[in-house]
Amino acid sequence: MTGVTTSTVLNTDSTLKAREIDFVTRFEKNWDALRTILGIVRPIRKEPGTSLVTYEAQMKDEALQGGASVGEGEAIPFTQFKVVESKREDIVVEKYAKSLTLESVAKWGATVAIEKTDDAFMVELQNKVLKDFYTFLKTGTLKGTQKKWQKALAIAKGAVLNKFAGMNRNVTEVVGFANVMDFYDWLGDKEITVQTMFGLQYIKNFFGFSTLFLLPDDYIPAKTVIATPVENIDLYYIDPGDSDFKKLGLDYTTSGETNLIGFHAGGNYTNATGETYAIMGMKLWAEYLDGVCVVTVGTTETIPEVSSLSGK
Repeated sequence: MTGVTTSTVLNTDSTLKAREIDFVTRFEKNWDALRTILGIVRPIRKEPGTSLVTYEAQMKDEALQGGASVGEGEAIPFTQFKVVESKREDIVVEKYAKSLTLESVAKWGATVAIEKTDDAFMVELQNKVLKDFYTFLKTGTLKGTQKKWQKALAIAKGAVLNKFAGMNRNVTEVVGFANVMDFYDWLGDKEITVQTMFGLQYIKNFFGFSTLFLLPDDYIPAKTVIATPVENIDLYYIDPGDSDFKKLGLDYTTSGETNLIGFHAGGNYTNATGETYAIMGMKLWAEYLDGVCVVTVGTTETIPEVSSLSGK
């Protein structure tokens, strides 16, 4: 009778693969939700090493040409505009790793130790992209001051609407960013619903803003508000699934759709740890830096000057 050799196939690989798929899928769903809140269209894929550029629209002439001075039958003079580069930054693949010891799993169990640390890892990766975006927003060149917080919000919104109208660009919605303590100081005993999503607090339809994000001191300083049209914000990314990383023996799991992140999990027998690796090239970016208005609350009042339309 012919003997039959049997073997036991461990489910380690399939378990890790399912974990990787779950991670990248949840990460992308979170960003889909944030894009919906912000009003951003589908992410824009870029090639590795691509530079992102912000612009300013400037008049070549000292003042707007034409008007009532143009006589009957006379040629109408053209006002010439030009678009100039105001900021450039590369979009690159960023690499991150997390390790978890065998002792941690033995003490807390796999469900707690692995799932909780994976969740925390995901939050940190999301926050890295958001923090870079907030830092970028604070460099907006449309600036002013107001004595009251509520007035600062109104002026910031008005300034970006004025700016985009001057460029003959449509604005559907404006989003705002404010310090959370400034908001609650203004709120007092008023009844306003604040929503939360993966750690972000925000209000819908507040003082004409489609969304007002309430951020801690680390992201937005006290007495500062920022506004920009949703049309001015894009999410760019490098697709880990388009790379030749597999030729290096680096096999990252992606979601198979927009592929915002690549993720891999495995064990290291040398030091008895479970290791996870993530790569991503994501950047939230504003096309026009002078379409981002930053208004501070202080002792004086100045209206943001749309300098790009005055040729200055």
